[in-house]
Amino acid sequence: MSVDESQDSGTGSRRTGSPAGGPEGLAEQARALAEGRITSTALVRRSLERIEATQNTVNAFRRVRAEAALAEAAEADRRLAAGERLPLLGVPVAVKDDTDVAGEPTAFGCAGEFPPKEHDAEVVRRLRAAGAIIVGKTNACELGQWPFTEGPAFGDTRNPWNLDHTPGGSSGGSAAAVAAGLVPAALGTDGAGSVRIPAAWSHLIGIKPQRGRISTWPDAESFQGITGIGPLARTVEDAALLLDVASGNHAGDLHRPPAIAAHAAAGRDPGRLRIALSWKPALTFTRKPLHPDVRAAVTGVARTLSRLGHFVEEAEPDYGLVGLSFVPRATAGVGEWAARVPDRTLLDPRTRGSVRMGRILGGPVLRRARAAEQRQQRRIGALFGPYDILLTPTTATPPPRIGTLAKLNGWRTDQAMIAACPYAWPWNVLGWPGVSIPAGFSKDGLPLGAQLLGPAHGEPRLISLAAQLQDDLRWHERRPVGHPTS
Repeated sequence: MSVDESQDSGTGSRRTGSPAGGPEGLAEQARALAEGRITSTALVRRSLERIEATQNTVNAFRRVRAEAALAEAAEADRRLAAGERLPLLGVPVAVKDDTDVAGEPTAFGCAGEFPPKEHDAEVVRRLRAAGAIIVGKTNACELGQWPFTEGPAFGDTRNPWNLDHTPGGSSGGSAAAVAAGLVPAALGTDGAGSVRIPAAWSHLIGIKPQRGRISTWPDAESFQGITGIGPLARTVEDAALLLDVASGNHAGDLHRPPAIAAHAAAGRDPGRLRIALSWKPALTFTRKPLHPDVRAAVTGVARTLSRLGHFVEEAEPDYGLVGLSFVPRATAGVGEWAARVPDRTLLDPRTRGSVRMGRILGGPVLRRARAAEQRQQRRIGALFGPYDILLTPTTATPPPRIGTLAKLNGWRTDQAMIAACPYAWPWNVLGWPGVSIPAGFSKDGLPLGAQLLGPAHGEPRLISLAAQLQDDLRWHERRPVGHPTS
């Protein structure tokens, strides 16, 4: 797949043909099923056929539940025919390789033989309760550590907009599956931007919700609280619908935020907002040059916001030394996951290095890192006195070519990763919500993203603003060439 050659005026992007051939979006498929215009069996079979047709190129899936998904679709058709209605009854979706699905292994990008799980994760239980059909588990890099989705356990997951480039990571398989039209929406997880980065690099909406909005059970929290689950979709409506369906808590969860109505927010005018445009990432003591195509794309989003009546000006949050809190929590989380791997000798040397670092930074250092969170929230959150929303690039660069980062050693991988993706991870330390939206394309036709960031429990406002931008910019009408509806 690649983009076609007809330039879309003013954005540097390319426009593909208009959608055709049946319901494509999550909400659209749910409506078509409820109205009897299509069957779940037809939708699931179409999804499975598309997965099979692209597995040698896009390579989005680690596990495909073909037989089980078709059986569940047939049951959904019986329930629909009997008059039952649920938000996603009969709709095919995908989840990431770090999420437990009963009867399937959870390898999280690692090599080796993993036993099948006996129980669904809480979020999968909620998807099933809403009637969704899990067609498979999508590829993720090893233990979710990097902004690419490549590894010896599963090969290279490729960007549907240009197969020579990564769709991002670590939720790259979910992003690629949605961008390629294999499923209408998918879940990923975000520990340092792992939903928002692949959303930006695959021309999708990616929502990192408030910490605890979607349960991470059977983990009471994930990666010391920095990782959460979030949706990837082509439209704000679809992402918000999946967020509502997936949201909720298990009795054992450590974080239980108040409920929101995300789907309703997608249909609501955001009002006139005060928006801070920030170009300066948090301090990491490494070089982080901003690619000119990214700056131009995000500037274009800022101008659109101004045209829509919002007040936009440049302003920078006071990040302080927030990175000193991120590293101990991230490496401790890698160590916790690595302990579950049946054969740890198969782990990437960079993973083993992170495990060692997690041991060094554990104990008192980790406790101090976590104790600093409230001070960091107050300092960075001071921005949300004069402003309602923070606008930043999602990434500093367009998506790299396959293999650019995967073959580096640990230190060089960290340097390259920080240089490409310096904007997303502070919000994981804070636990606050963010939404990556499509911002256009590079001069080479590669997708770029902009990030809308808010304070605690701020998803509704972010979603409303993203929906307003979508109505104006119509980014969801663009597809990669080779997409089934292009």
